[in-house]
Amino acid sequence: MSMGFGWKPETFQVRVARRDDGATLIEPTQPLGDYPVRVTDRLEYWAEQAPDRVFVAQRTGDGAWQSMTYRETLDRVRNIAAALALRQRAGRLSADRPILILSGNSIEHLLLALAAMHVGVPYTPVSTAYAQATSDFNKLRYVFQLLTPGMVAAFGAKAFEVAIRQTVSMDMELVSDAAELAGRPCTRLAELEREADHSALEASHRAVNADSIAKFLLTSGSTGNPKAVITTHRMLCSNQIMLHQALPFLREEPPVLVDWLPWNHTFGGSHNVNLALFNGGSLYIDNGRPMPGSFEQTLRNLRDISPTVYFNVPKGFELLVQSLAADADLRVRFLSRLRACFFAGAGLSQHTWDALNALAQQEFGVDMPVITGLGATETAPSVCFTRPGTRLAGAIGLPATGNVVKLVPVEGKLEMRVKGPNVTPGYWRQPETTTAAFDEEGYYRLGDAARWIDEHDIAQGLMFDGRIAEDFKLSSGTWVSVGPLRARLLGALAPYAQDVVIAGLNRDELGILIFSDWRACAGFLGVDATSSREQWPLDRLQAEIGKCLQRYNREHPGGSSTVRRAMLMLEPPSLDRGEITDKGSINQRAVLGCRADLVERLYAESPGDDIIVA
Repeated sequence: MSMGFGWKPETFQVRVARRDDGATLIEPTQPLGDYPVRVTDRLEYWAEQAPDRVFVAQRTGDGAWQSMTYRETLDRVRNIAAALALRQRAGRLSADRPILILSGNSIEHLLLALAAMHVGVPYTPVSTAYAQATSDFNKLRYVFQLLTPGMVAAFGAKAFEVAIRQTVSMDMELVSDAAELAGRPCTRLAELEREADHSALEASHRAVNADSIAKFLLTSGSTGNPKAVITTHRMLCSNQIMLHQALPFLREEPPVLVDWLPWNHTFGGSHNVNLALFNGGSLYIDNGRPMPGSFEQTLRNLRDISPTVYFNVPKGFELLVQSLAADADLRVRFLSRLRACFFAGAGLSQHTWDALNALAQQEFGVDMPVITGLGATETAPSVCFTRPGTRLAGAIGLPATGNVVKLVPVEGKLEMRVKGPNVTPGYWRQPETTTAAFDEEGYYRLGDAARWIDEHDIAQGLMFDGRIAEDFKLSSGTWVSVGPLRARLLGALAPYAQDVVIAGLNRDELGILIFSDWRACAGFLGVDATSSREQWPLDRLQAEIGKCLQRYNREHPGGSSTVRRAMLMLEPPSLDRGEITDKGSINQRAVLGCRADLVERLYAESPGDDIIVA
């Protein structure tokens, strides 16, 4: 068995300059290496260097893996790009008329996206939740108004038929894997390939430069309509070189990914897809999800394919830890080639991190190399990385090479701001929003707060200190720092809490809404996890959680930390209502808004039986 946990990061140093105005500048001393002009330059490179290596694979309906090599991918991308270039020359596709892709992750989605970037036609991967809403399609309609697309693509088309019928005009070209959809003819991807007129291809490709728009990525829209983040080739290419310099194992062997993270998010679509492409790796598209009924598909894929680097959100790692602990064969298969695990999207709880290390220690006598950092859609996405050996939940590391981070005092915290070639020029067709996103020195305002793990040892890096917009005051005027508080509570309530939402704005004390890990709760209660929870002895579970909160409160006295009331959420967070994102991370503000009646019950003068009082 070959296992590569022993790699070491590059020597990494930063300059720290503390200014008289209270700001601190943090800048890596190592220069950023050269990066390609266009994203698809790397596809051409690997099609030459490793033409027969698998670039992308996905299971078909019969369960077999369908794969494409680098050479096959480039040939198909060039043919599709030639058809797009003809439409571009005719004025049907442009930055003002981009391509909207409604589908989830798929080989067809990737081919169209690469073809569009190859000839400088921006594309937008749209959250499938927008196109599969159960009530209305208001956000999808808004996206159409904002971007005015010239083409809409829908693969796995039947799932999007209602949305297309209600939102896509009859004169819009529709690309699909079906000949007809919603009562109109569609252009199949194979038909675009068969056009095979390359007369406009090379001129369009040569016109693409580093500042050409590769795609528009939509923000979550959790507090209103989404914004379209302008994402250039420079942003994507420079960020991959930052990764390449930070993670030397990417240069030692081509990475192998088994990945489900949605491509309408920057983590999955910009970070992970391009990590495989830029380093000549292989991307196995995982149709599973970190949720009951879907995670089994992920486990099946991990039994087939041993990744060299594994990406997931914290919820995915929580489920994976449980499965690895119970299945020795899966554990060996998963760890056999693994060089690192990487999480993002939310903070990994300390107990899950410790459990990953325990599994690696059990098999190999070493810690699991777990990496994380901090980034944003607007930074394509990476700003900071941790290094192997970091075992502290909430650590975000130091700025990636090429980035300059500025820490600015804001409301008692240090807000992170960043400059670098990976930072967006702004939001599409929203100049006022763009102006507000940057400070007077041109630094992008991340809205995240950070603090030094140890001010006397800056090599330990930074610690995430919460989203400034999420923080609030109690009625006493005491500030509550939501991000760090949430991390502490998840540790205190492990393994019963999957997530918590913190309430207390303008109230006398803190309360929490708890989304339970029902499998762990069933184990504690000795009941069948699949049985109706109405029949469970939930009073016993409430009493146990009450004890956990009492222990937590003794260890964390003070108004900004002490939690007096809690309520178990029997209904999971809703994707339709925006309570949870495609990646599975909780949206604090949306939950509090959608469940305002439960928050009122939480604070009732005479609490009911469903309220846990600590």
